[in-house]
Amino acid sequence: MDEPLPSNPSGGRTLIVDATDPRCYPLPSDALRDAAEHDQIYIRPGTYEDKIFISDRPVRLIGAGRDQVQIFSRRGGPLYLQEVPGGRISGIAFRYVGSDQHSAINVLNSTCVISDCRAMEGILSGVVLYGQECRVTFSGNEVCRNRESGIFVFAGAQPRLADNRCFDNHHFGIAVRDAGTCPDIVRNQCDSNMLSGILLFHHGGALLADNHCRDNQQWGVVVTPDAHPNPAPSELAQANDLARNPRGAYVVTDQPLEDIGR
Repeated sequence: MDEPLPSNPSGGRTLIVDATDPRCYPLPSDALRDAAEHDQIYIRPGTYEDKIFISDRPVRLIGAGRDQVQIFSRRGGPLYLQEVPGGRISGIAFRYVGSDQHSAINVLNSTCVISDCRAMEGILSGVVLYGQECRVTFSGNEVCRNRESGIFVFAGAQPRLADNRCFDNHHFGIAVRDAGTCPDIVRNQCDSNMLSGILLFHHGGALLADNHCRDNQQWGVVVTPDAHPNPAPSELAQANDLARNPRGAYVVTDQPLEDIGR
């Protein structure tokens, strides 16, 4: 008996992906090619080698759960969004297994919602959010075991990052760079990262509230003198939980990447 499908609030069709069922699409990218503007794609449990590129159209890509659906790619990141004006991606683990400089999730100038997913094993940061029109909502995700930072926000992006867990990343849990970049970073958990929980540098700004940055190898939060955190550095420990980091709650330094030779 077929399982009940998630409702589609846009009113379109639901296209089903299942590599084991000949009635369904074998890959998410195959379903996306046939999907109209108001259709959604539902991905049944399984591991899919695929590369998803979505540009200039809304998207609804719903997986059966990030512990049950994995999309991986050897050549380039498995998910790239460019100027996606709306929609939702949820319930999927995205994994990069190649050796070149790619992320698991790459989002340029998009305004959709990405929730309850996992981004893992990027050679760069696990998730990159960038561009002056980037207003994506990134919430309830796990971002882990990436070779640089978990989430990297830059080039003027202003996304909302809420209720994510960023852990076991080689650099920072969340990093923010560049003038005009100003995400809302609220209620995230950044723990067990090899440097610090959150970094703001090179004129980057952010609202930092109710985050838990614990058990990182260095600091809870790192900011450079030209960065613009809200609240001010001296108030960060009152607005966030920055306990149990061996070097302390926060630091202001003009050499935030010195320990990795940059």
